[in-house]
Amino acid sequence: MNEKKQAGEYAAGYIKDGMTIGLGTGSTVYYTLAKISELVKQGMTLKGVATSTNTARIAESMHIPLIDLNETEIIDLTIDGADEIDPQFNGIKGGGGALLREKLVANASNKIVWVASHTKLVQKLGKFPLPVEVISFGSEHTGRLLAKNNLVPVLRKKENGKTFYTDSGNVIYDLHLKEIAEPGKFADMLKQLPGVVEHGLFLKHPNVVVTGVNGSVVIRENKEI
Repeated sequence: MNEKKQAGEYAAGYIKDGMTIGLGTGSTVYYTLAKISELVKQGMTLKGVATSTNTARIAESMHIPLIDLNETEIIDLTIDGADEIDPQFNGIKGGGGALLREKLVANASNKIVWVASHTKLVQKLGKFPLPVEVISFGSEHTGRLLAKNNLVPVLRKKENGKTFYTDSGNVIYDLHLKEIAEPGKFADMLKQLPGVVEHGLFLKHPNVVVTGVNGSVVIRENKEI
């Protein structure tokens, strides 16, 4: 069994009947969705809130009931992936382009579980390019502002070479930083830049991190939340 499948399926064990579940985006969460689909078929009652149109499409194909985020005040549990996770439970997310909606869903959640292979665990964030979602109006100006601050921005494009647009119609600049020494200060600085909608730094965010490692899972609980 691959590590993503191990972690994704294990996380479904946190789900209880009647919950409203935040459904993350990414290849690891796919296995969680498949497990949730099984639970629904077995008679479990739940509602899902998708963090992207792609997740919504997959969930609908698996017959997982969905609602809009505006239809619920509280999400009981969100299960999502991450591109990097440090020992302080900080993470980089947004490799799939859903960082804004992922953050909105996470902020409405009582409990957050991240699922990943052990290769996503790092000592310092930054080797994975940090996604920054930028409003499309004047986006080139914002890109130049990011470059002026020595943040090495690269406009995200699709495989066909066309500009990638998020579900909210924004563009993404990926920052090639190598290391982020102080994630909290860096996050605050990014949010002050005109044109920046959101960034992919999720700080001390998950309650639990589930990683697949060599045929088993390792559970890390965030005691500070």
